[in-house]
Amino acid sequence: MTDQPIGVAIAGLGFGEAVHLPALRANADLNPVALWHPRRERLDEACAEHGLSGHDNWDALLEDPAIEAVIIATPPAPRFDLAHRALAAGKHLLLEKPIALHAGQAQELHRLAIGKGLSVGVDYEYRAVPLFMQAARMLAAGAVGTPWLVRLDWLMGSRANPQRAWNWYSQAELGGGVVGALGTHAFDILAWLIGPVSEVRALNGVSILERPLAEGGLAPVDAEDVSLIQTRLQWQGRMDQLIPTQLTLASVARNGRGCWIEVYGSEGSLVLGSANQKDYVHGFELRYAPAGESPVLMEAEADLCFSRTWSDGRIAPVARLQGWWAKSIRSGRPMVPGLMEGVASRLACDQVLQNS
Repeated sequence: MTDQPIGVAIAGLGFGEAVHLPALRANADLNPVALWHPRRERLDEACAEHGLSGHDNWDALLEDPAIEAVIIATPPAPRFDLAHRALAAGKHLLLEKPIALHAGQAQELHRLAIGKGLSVGVDYEYRAVPLFMQAARMLAAGAVGTPWLVRLDWLMGSRANPQRAWNWYSQAELGGGVVGALGTHAFDILAWLIGPVSEVRALNGVSILERPLAEGGLAPVDAEDVSLIQTRLQWQGRMDQLIPTQLTLASVARNGRGCWIEVYGSEGSLVLGSANQKDYVHGFELRYAPAGESPVLMEAEADLCFSRTWSDGRIAPVARLQGWWAKSIRSGRPMVPGLMEGVASRLACDQVLQNS
């Protein structure tokens, strides 16, 4: 590794092009050099727009010596194979979530990365959002004392329209469903803020049973769009302090209240949330109430605030997380959030899908 910016390729032209690419260009230690997409026409269009080289052959991309690291932002199904081959080729990785279709695959990636001495980050970008970081700081400092109850509601309406087209999100075997989309974030957030997930019980439902195909007709949907989850969190990792926790996830909640996390403890309460359904960073607020007092609106401390923001609120936290990844690559220290956190979240999601 030289002092030159780390050459990075992006696989996937949805979130990868819209969020990861502008975030990369804001990181002096990272340099986007190539794009990958299986459809050549779509790839050529993106490469022409952004002035980057392109590959539709994964092995050819991995053989390119200018590419030292890869961001994989494809749909979930191909992610494990692409990541496994990239690690075998000696590339550092930043993975979108869920990192694999089940925990066994995630654990295999973890073993391979350790054996190769490679840095693998997971884009749990809520860990990089200032008010989430402020909440973590306050909880660690004892703001609510010992938590007695934790509740997370994530009620979104992105798939409430039954005319929204059928795609991989509609198929459980391809990683579709609200558990993979929101649950993987939710479990990581709770493990970070409170502590590791203990046993999990769940009730899942499919509300919209068919969706239209682009070529006409309807196709069945078997991926859950509602999930009601109960678990216990190990406060600060202690098995003798298990905190009752409830999660409600939905992608079909018309006029849903958005994302809200509530922590009620022995010395006070903390509520973090946003009703913004379009931008999951802009709009969050944090309220804190010491025992016996009214809630007060809190601001993030100066060292947690972004030095730069974009109209798309997703870019700033992803850029911050990419910066952590670059430091991990440079230093050889493990990336957090990384595969250890990804495995833990995938294990919890698997329990939700298996124990419903």
